[in-house]
Amino acid sequence: MAKRKIIAFDLDGTLAPSKSALPDRMAVLLDQLLDKYQVVVMSGGKFEQFQTQLLDNLKVGQDELAKLHLLPTCGTRYYRYQKDHWHQVYAEDLKESDKRKIIKAVNEAVDHFGYHQKKIYGETIEDRGSQISWSAYGQLVVQELGEQGVALKEAWDPDTKKKLNLVNYISPLIPDFEVRAGGGTTVDITRKGIDKAYGMQKILNMLSISKKDVFFIGDRLEEGGNDYPVKTMGIDCMAINHWQETALAIEAILQVS
Repeated sequence: MAKRKIIAFDLDGTLAPSKSALPDRMAVLLDQLLDKYQVVVMSGGKFEQFQTQLLDNLKVGQDELAKLHLLPTCGTRYYRYQKDHWHQVYAEDLKESDKRKIIKAVNEAVDHFGYHQKKIYGETIEDRGSQISWSAYGQLVVQELGEQGVALKEAWDPDTKKKLNLVNYISPLIPDFEVRAGGGTTVDITRKGIDKAYGMQKILNMLSISKKDVFFIGDRLEEGGNDYPVKTMGIDCMAINHWQETALAIEAILQVS
């Protein structure tokens, strides 16, 4: 692989199991990667999820943190580490009236397909400020059930058909918004044109680098997935299925760096 300036990742399912803490092996590898590269992490989750899932188990110094770029909610927000804390650079927040319109469309689609679960854990619909996200088992399923919750999420829609059913149903109802398949059980909705490609382009502009300087790794690079916009903008991408595959990819990158 040609020398890059940025190695970029999805978070959930790519750097760590769904809604779970960063594994120790991955923490060590990211520490080594930050010695040599700028690192971007984009995910559908809120910044608070980045804190508990990524940052709490990432044992690096301030110099390394300054090379880490965090883009929660599919790139609709951007955080940099400056002066001993994480600073929000921008946020593409939704209007309250738009949130109500989105939630109504989501509920109609879930009712149409009968995707209600008998047991849910927390709210199925979460307002993330710049994004509305629906999760089949609720936002707290992994927090409450641990590995059993991860297994439930992985088994719900292994071929992505259920999420794409929702995407295809919801999109015509709210054509002014972007509707994408997110993590294992999640559908994410943002303003039109505000997706991971938008967030990546913002990074490119801010760092004055080009697309050829970036390599992206994610688990939702299929059409309709929330990583797919990065692929469509012409950035070199690698599709993985589990975080262990990402670990192997990082090890290979480090060997040739």
